[in-house]
Amino acid sequence: MFDERLFCCPRLPAVWTVMLLWICFCIWLPAQAHEALVVSRAGAVTQEAKKAMGSRSIKKRSTNSANMVEVHSVKVDCTVMSRFAHTVMTSKALNKANSSQEIFFEVQLPKTAFISNFSMEIEGQVYVGEVKEKEKAKKQYEKAVSSGHTAGLVKASGRKLEEFSVSVNIAAKSSVTFILTYEELLQRKLGQYEILTRVKPKQPVQEFQIVVDIYEPQGIAFVEASATFLTNELLSLVEETVTDSKAHISFSPTLEQQRKCPGCEDTVINGDFIIKYDVKREESLGEIQMVNGYFVHFFAPPNLPRVPKNVVFVIDRSGSMSGRKIEQTREALEAILKDLYKEDHFALILFDSSIVTWMDSLTKATEQNVFKAIAYVRKLSDRGATNINDAVLRAVGMLMKERRHHNIPERSADMIILLTDGMPNTGESHLPTIQKNVNAAIEGKISLFCLGFGNDVDYSFLDVMSRQNKGLARRIFEGSDAKHQLQGFYEEVSSPLLLEVDLRYPENGAVFLTKNHYSQLFNGSEIVVAGRLTNNNPDNFLVEVVGKGSEKDFLVQGKANKLNLDVIYPEQEYIFGDFSERLWAYLTIQQLLENSDIGTQQEKDAKTAKALELSLRYSFVTPLTSMVVTKPETEDGPGSPLIADKLTEDQRQKAERSNAQNSISYYHDGRFLILHSASDFSNIHDSLSDYYDDEYRSSANSLSNGLPATWRVLLLWICLCICLPAQVQVL
Repeated sequence: MFDERLFCCPRLPAVWTVMLLWICFCIWLPAQAHEALVVSRAGAVTQEAKKAMGSRSIKKRSTNSANMVEVHSVKVDCTVMSRFAHTVMTSKALNKANSSQEIFFEVQLPKTAFISNFSMEIEGQVYVGEVKEKEKAKKQYEKAVSSGHTAGLVKASGRKLEEFSVSVNIAAKSSVTFILTYEELLQRKLGQYEILTRVKPKQPVQEFQIVVDIYEPQGIAFVEASATFLTNELLSLVEETVTDSKAHISFSPTLEQQRKCPGCEDTVINGDFIIKYDVKREESLGEIQMVNGYFVHFFAPPNLPRVPKNVVFVIDRSGSMSGRKIEQTREALEAILKDLYKEDHFALILFDSSIVTWMDSLTKATEQNVFKAIAYVRKLSDRGATNINDAVLRAVGMLMKERRHHNIPERSADMIILLTDGMPNTGESHLPTIQKNVNAAIEGKISLFCLGFGNDVDYSFLDVMSRQNKGLARRIFEGSDAKHQLQGFYEEVSSPLLLEVDLRYPENGAVFLTKNHYSQLFNGSEIVVAGRLTNNNPDNFLVEVVGKGSEKDFLVQGKANKLNLDVIYPEQEYIFGDFSERLWAYLTIQQLLENSDIGTQQEKDAKTAKALELSLRYSFVTPLTSMVVTKPETEDGPGSPLIADKLTEDQRQKAERSNAQNSISYYHDGRFLILHSASDFSNIHDSLSDYYDDEYRSSANSLSNGLPATWRVLLLWICLCICLPAQVQVL
């Protein structure tokens, strides 16, 4: 037995090998990038490939089945009642083929939303999803797998969105109707609410419709509708009707108006439809509604002066921050420093293995001091390891010292903003110990905001540490917009209006209150409190809000308004009548989950159990529950269950890491297609071959389009022979 190495030509240095292979692929794989599907057949390409290659005709020569699935309708119906949004997405597809086909339904929804219903209607038979405890659903799924049935596990991904995906085998000449419902409480950020709907039908459809109805008894201040795919021709099709307390927005292009060009099979409908709005705010007490045995209190008083802040920026400059990360951090810090108010005080701490401060104390944000700080930041460079513990404790010590010496205003907000991209690996590196050290040092007096840059950071560690100390954590995704993500987060917390806000309600008037104490109220945000009423008489429901303002204490009292929706909206027979109860349930579950890993083990278990009980009672898909959809029987046997899960941010990050580690990157027109299996590679190989056979029949301007197919094959073969020598064992 001996080894023999076969080469088409002598071995090249590694750099030249990589460069030659890169050139080869650049010539071999030109393409146009589009987006993903909403409804499609089971097919030749993975979803990642679809995203990269897009909605152009990608099919195998041997069959015309790609055109055998007709999406007949795509409808989005969103009803918003007092910030609580109820969205129903409906799609109907027809299998025109003479044989059965697998049809996929894919929807991207806000990750803050809870799925509350899903159903499929096939030949008059309705299959409804059932929300179960996640562990029980998992056992049902595993049982189906072990018995040989194909079971699909549906998971979520994305920055702002999650993907719900389900597939079903449809008989020849039959149709299927998918209906998905999800609900969410809209969050006010930077002075507005946002309703985001992503639509990607892939092909023009007979009936395409987006309808949004907004009901705000407090009064609507403004409404703006836009879309990433709106052309000048389509802009006029967005209809808006706005009255004092109601807004109606619709978008219904015809089949021909959806086409990219006359006779084209491609659609221009591909992207985000966005509605932004805000409500009128006249009373400092806010808006208090009593509906169907529940109350909800929206608090965001207008015209409050800003509270000065004392902020310490703690910036990771370890070796892992090298390259684009450190560059984007410098750019973001420069912009953030320029946005400081002259009443603010600030400090800069850089850390790697060691801790370095720009100044030994906080500095007032004068124009001259900001200029000096920017010059210092511009020299920021990466080096060393990661010592988070000592860096944060140094920041806490600086703020505490300034407080003791009365160097900062008494009525001001103390905060630390930590930016890191990795795990602590020098100094104290035990995560629970770091959390304990920081919490003990802060003593409830400072807000800690943690920004986790990239996928190597332990987000759960930062999230818990932030919430233990009156703050929050945010993931900063690596990408060209990382600078804007950093700036956007800072803008949200840069202007505190009130500190230590207490919202008080009659002890004998309401029970099961959601969180009613907030460390700060930021400009452009809103505090929402809900609870169950024990007395429906608004005259006995006295509300009091107290807080600490920039110049004096804030105190306001008032009574709630019992809404009579039949009077406010007489033309509507029903407007999501139980919205107040479901809003309360949604908010309660969210807050229980957020704090389920804080406190004693007994407290953690109690929060988790209560969140699970409410999730099941109101049929919400949360991180504790799953929606089980039993697919109809096929020729192969009984239907198998599909399970829709909801991931926490920490679980989502771990899934992203796993996908990155277990996949192969395949370069395609400036984008990487991520292949997770050998079958993916086989499918994409066939699809790309057919795709480019079609591509090269049309004219194009790239160099490779001038090469005949034979020459392209020969060129690829030469490159592979040079770059990928194989070892062959001869027995």
